[in-house]
Amino acid sequence: MKIDYQNLRAIVFDADDTLWDCQSHFEAVEKHLYKLIAPYCDDPAHELFVTESANMADLGYGCKAFTISIIETALRVGGSHLSDVELAELLTHSKSLLHLPAMPLPGVEETLQRLQAYPYRLVVFTKGELQDQENKLHRSHLDKYFSHVEITSNKTEYEFQQLCQRLDIQPHQMLMVGNSLKSDIAPALNIGAWAIHIPFHVTWQLEHSEDIEHERLIKITQFKDILKHL
Repeated sequence: MKIDYQNLRAIVFDADDTLWDCQSHFEAVEKHLYKLIAPYCDDPAHELFVTESANMADLGYGCKAFTISIIETALRVGGSHLSDVELAELLTHSKSLLHLPAMPLPGVEETLQRLQAYPYRLVVFTKGELQDQENKLHRSHLDKYFSHVEITSNKTEYEFQQLCQRLDIQPHQMLMVGNSLKSDIAPALNIGAWAIHIPFHVTWQLEHSEDIEHERLIKITQFKDILKHL
């Protein structure tokens, strides 16, 4: 399928696990937690999911929210069984996420370089904590390719509609590129935009979603394949 490139005005990119690897670093911290609390519960992953779900409305997304949920789960499940040293090591591991490398995934920078010759605005639209996301974009050295960057607390149809207004475009003039069917693809399609899904090898459990089939959705496996559909 070819996108309606003649009317396209903006290509919008998710950041984490689309432009650079993020979730595998979070997964390493999760495994650290699971090892500590496994002797004291039947399903460590479920215990973290319960904590994160309960905290979502107050804390939102990002490293800081994740760190709080990790430590809270350790204390709730492990309690006095865990030593100060074990908790301190878990905290240090969690805080290290604030400095993850943000190295561009294969094909990302080369594709963005080529897209600069196209008549479209290149935009980053990602959710998370403001300073953390800004720092990752800076460390990735990809910020020079984008004319507009937005970091939001959530990505629903409302936020996508607001983005279109700020970019002064109609939804059908936007192409959303991302790894999350739940946060990147579904809401973009629902407002009338085009979308390209690039799955990542790990998915945060709060981002799990049923598969989607749609006439304005393209599924690819490599970032560089974006160019084949423009």
